[in-house]
Amino acid sequence: MQRRPNREYYDEFAAGYEKRRHHGYHALIDRLEIAALLPFADGARVLEAGCGTGMILKEIAPIAATAVGLDLSPGMLAQARARGLQVVHGSVTDLPFGDGDFDLAYSFKVLAHVEKIERALAEMARVVRPGGHVVAEFYNPWSLRGLIKRLKPPTKISSSTTDAAVYTRYDSLPSIRRHLPANLDIIDVRGVRVVTPFSSVHDVPLLGQAFAAAETHAASAPLFRHLGGFMVITAQKR
Repeated sequence: MQRRPNREYYDEFAAGYEKRRHHGYHALIDRLEIAALLPFADGARVLEAGCGTGMILKEIAPIAATAVGLDLSPGMLAQARARGLQVVHGSVTDLPFGDGDFDLAYSFKVLAHVEKIERALAEMARVVRPGGHVVAEFYNPWSLRGLIKRLKPPTKISSSTTDAAVYTRYDSLPSIRRHLPANLDIIDVRGVRVVTPFSSVHDVPLLGQAFAAAETHAASAPLFRHLGGFMVITAQKR
């Protein structure tokens, strides 16, 4: 399938983006991602770079001093605004904010679709104050999810488009370290979706609960966290 510009792709994705995201597998993934933010978001000035429809931002906004979301897709932003969230249109590679405006900048499910990854990470670091934090999620090639993605057919995001139409990168921890600007030091690594083979297992009674418990444990377990399909790094700015 021919690749499409990110804005165009996500505008089409927006209509069905939240389908099935409020329970089961997707709700679990959101909870595990939010857990990485909680130590830094309370009473903080927070930016979500690539906020989509606001699924994560709506959980962070009530505990933050200020919470702003940014996204490239007007279709996604329309739904975030309908939630009453403070959001702006823009690109993660050119953030429309001043140096040190935030205590925490975070991004989930976005950086894997950014070709200019070094610029995006440098921008996130720029808008965070010294001593502040950047939480960034990457797609991990050395994971069960990475293997399955390589083997299975593309997933439909609309009646006419699949996820093969968007640029997607996979980054191991060594490559993530190379992408980070020199003023960011990694202080934590978490793995999200370590043992789940297919999202549908979370819809099966008892089995879903067992996988959810396993995923919650594996996210921060030293032996498993580097195997997450979604690798979440927390970095502190010097």
